[in-house]
Amino acid sequence: MNLPPKHNETVLAYHERTKHHIERYARGPAHINWNAKPDSYRRYTGAKCFELPLVADTLTSAYVNLYRPKAITQQPITLNKVAALLELSLGLSAWKQYENERWALRCNPSSGNLHPTEGYVVLPKMLNIPAGVYHYLSEEHVLEHRGILGASGVKHIGSLLSNNSFLIGLSSIPWREMWKYGERSFRYCQHDIGHAIAAIRYAAATLGWQVLLLEDWADTDILVTLGLDQEEDFHTSEREIPEVMLCISATEEGQHIVGSEITDALINITWKGIPNILDTNHHYEWPLVETVINATYKPLTEKRDWIAPPLPPLLPLACNRRAINVIRQRRSAQLFDAVTHITTKAFYRLLDSTLPRPGAAPWDVFRHRPLLHLILFVHRVTGLSPGVYILLRCDGVEEEFQIALQREHFNWIKQTGCPKHFQLYQLVSGDAKTVAQQISCHQEIAADSAFSLGMLSEFHIGLQYGPWAYRQFFWEAGMIGQVLYLEAEALGLRGTGIGCYFDDVVHNLLGLISTRYQSIYHFSVGTPPQDKHLQTLPPYAHLKREKKQ
Repeated sequence: MNLPPKHNETVLAYHERTKHHIERYARGPAHINWNAKPDSYRRYTGAKCFELPLVADTLTSAYVNLYRPKAITQQPITLNKVAALLELSLGLSAWKQYENERWALRCNPSSGNLHPTEGYVVLPKMLNIPAGVYHYLSEEHVLEHRGILGASGVKHIGSLLSNNSFLIGLSSIPWREMWKYGERSFRYCQHDIGHAIAAIRYAAATLGWQVLLLEDWADTDILVTLGLDQEEDFHTSEREIPEVMLCISATEEGQHIVGSEITDALINITWKGIPNILDTNHHYEWPLVETVINATYKPLTEKRDWIAPPLPPLLPLACNRRAINVIRQRRSAQLFDAVTHITTKAFYRLLDSTLPRPGAAPWDVFRHRPLLHLILFVHRVTGLSPGVYILLRCDGVEEEFQIALQREHFNWIKQTGCPKHFQLYQLVSGDAKTVAQQISCHQEIAADSAFSLGMLSEFHIGLQYGPWAYRQFFWEAGMIGQVLYLEAEALGLRGTGIGCYFDDVVHNLLGLISTRYQSIYHFSVGTPPQDKHLQTLPPYAHLKREKKQ
């Protein structure tokens, strides 16, 4: 298969160079000073701050209803409801304390808890807040008024967004990840964007809202809309790169907004606030990351509108908890107990939730055919024999995978006890714990869990759209990860993303002899042991802000 020239070669070279190998890891810092970690919070000094009410606790939506279209009554778009969405997606979920150490957790997970993702909102005029462009500061749960609109801009934005929609833009600060992960950091920034997209979609679902990823927008339009083109304001090594623009709406089908219409409305905007310096000591620089950022810069493209095929309703889940409690409870497991089994019912529910369904969260936000499939290492699932399995997340690709996965001993046995709409095949029967641990950089969490998995991408198919589609592999992977995180919590289990794995060892295990398919992300689900030494504290107790309805 021929790939488009130019930047795709750069993308392929970056992907190859940033693979971990058994004999060596991808290039990163030789030494990490944990006392000099970059600031996890972007602030804009001089921008007016609007305090947001802490109202997420008032939302009563059941977790199981998040997946059921129209099951939750649509709420009007008001500042209070926008505050609830931000609180449940990009906001803090808890504080953790161990002896004298204290750190924050967020609803959107991040590699190394470094949080390169920044969130912005474009609001029409609302009660108690003017129209404009705002930066969300999660630690203080405030909106910083970055972009001040003139009268014509207010009118233009108001006509585009009315009272039924607003925009959320996401950017990345690569330095936060480069500080720890070096050249591989660009991958982790993109994983985190995927986690954030799904987190926003779930939070919107608690309010009965729709979310549409405006994937036809050029990155330049996002850059201009969020004020990230004010390069003189940003430290050279700490600039923010545009990632995605999402339209949140209280209409049934969602609302598509054209990028040029928004940028036209912002012609006479005034930008306020100077971004803080996140790190005063840049001991290492990673020019390769800058190279792949430039190569994957997205132009204006045609709108894609793939429609998921009809599937039976999602397998039932015995969970009567409120959505906000499951969302806030999400954690990344550090250990698994290496003993507890899960039921096949729980296992199949977890897999079923990764399959796109028409109009159902979170996959309705990302409207293109799934390009990631799951290689499963089953260890402790009652009623299912241990071994290596594959779940194909869309129809019509089975024959191609059977040809590509060139191992004579692969059985390709369709699992008879699983739901009929599953394309779940056992490749090899037997104990897979050792190999799962080895390919995940020797990490015990891949073997001590009930099961672990790798996400295998249709790499060349995706890159046919353009080099910028490289980022979307990781977005899709991050979304799968967020689904598994929340589903695991709802089942009384726990998940954890695994960004460290030996890429080509995975490919060799599967018999892959080209770059047509590439491993993108790993994940593990199981039962964690209780840590009685770790305290959990409320997310915003430090603000002592009065809750307002």
